[in-house]
Amino acid sequence: MKINFTINGNHICLDIDPMRRLIDVIRNDLGFTGTKEGCGEGECGACTILLDGKPVTSCILNVIHADGKEILTAEGIAQKPIGKLLIDCFDETNAVQCGFCFPGFLVVSYYYLISDGEPSLKKIKSALSGNICRCTGYKKIFESVMLACERKPRMNTNEHE
Repeated sequence: MKINFTINGNHICLDIDPMRRLIDVIRNDLGFTGTKEGCGEGECGACTILLDGKPVTSCILNVIHADGKEILTAEGIAQKPIGKLLIDCFDETNAVQCGFCFPGFLVVSYYYLISDGEPSLKKIKSALSGNICRCTGYKKIFESVMLACERKPRMNTNEHE
């Protein structure tokens, strides 16, 4: 079956089994290896992408769910000004150790910054609650997102596009 979607700004048309997992297509067929598989059950957040602007866990979706939609992976977010800001803040606060969970945290943090972005620790914790970190712990991750929220107002609000 032909599946059409846009990923990180590039149109893709694949003749593919519509029941294949979206994460496998993203990683293995398209080479966007920033999307990680942690649990394979949608519980850890390592495979989070934006699908039509909303965070979803790609390990529990079939590729048919992407047909006609827009996907943004960690690689795509890293090219955007707010994505670059987040990466700088994660780096500055030493919030990344092994890096396995980082792409999923980057995706949900980006979503938080473009959809709310209030420098509220309570809201940040809630927004990132679906992602698990096994190394660094959450304090530095929350500090990173808080720092990005505080720095974001100095950026043009349309720069995330």
